[in-house]
This record gives sequence, C-alpha cells and structure tokens, in this order.
Amino acid sequence: MAVAKRGSLSRPTGRKIHDHLLSLVLLVLFLLSWVGQLVFQYWHEVDEARLHGESLESALSADFMHSFLASTFENWQSEFLQLLTFVVLATYLIHRGSPQSRDTEDEMADDIRAIRKKLDA
Repeated sequence: MAVAKRGSLSRPTGRKIHDHLLSLVLLVLFLLSWVGQLVFQYWHEVDEARLHGESLESALSADFMHSFLASTFENWQSEFLQLLTFVVLATYLIHRGSPQSRDTEDEMADDIRAIRKKLDA
C-alpha cells in the first residue's frame, strides 16, 4: 500500500467529482432516503383512503403533501435535537474530564516512551 505524502489529501485535485465525492454521496443518500419516505408516506395515505372508503384521488390531495412535509420536518427536528444533545453532552463531558475523553497520564507517558523507542531504533 502506497503512503501518501503528508498533507496531500487536503489539497484539491482539480477534478470536481473526486474533490467533492463525500458531499455527492451524502446528497445521493439523502435524496434516496427522502424518496423512500415519500413512497412509504404515499402507501400509507392510500391505505388510509381505502380503510375509510375514500377514492384514490383523495390520497393524492393537498393533504398528502401536508402530511409528507410534516413527517419530514418531524424527522429532521428529531435528528437535529438528537445531534445537538449529543454535541452538548459530549462537550460538557470532555470539559469536565470524562475518563473516556482523554488518556490518563500513565497512558500518555507509555505512548511517548513507545514513540521515543521507535525513533531511536
């Protein structure tokens, strides 16, 4: 396996797709999940219309778009609140010296000794 030069991964290559591949993949995953939500919301609305003896057209009315957007924003709100809570708690725990947040003095000393031993070899 070839080792890349230090810092070479942070420089743009000039190839748009290669330079923005992470963003493109995340965008495609987002769109696929949103289309999936649209399909399942449609199936739900059709089932609800059948259950209440209504026509299929009523399932595709403006109420469908309203319920789709409402469920979308509920999902986004839930995810953003979850992420915000995680970030705030992680920041607080790191700030307060959580043992999971940093190495102990002994672990850092062992790591430094191992690095020095490799450099001397």
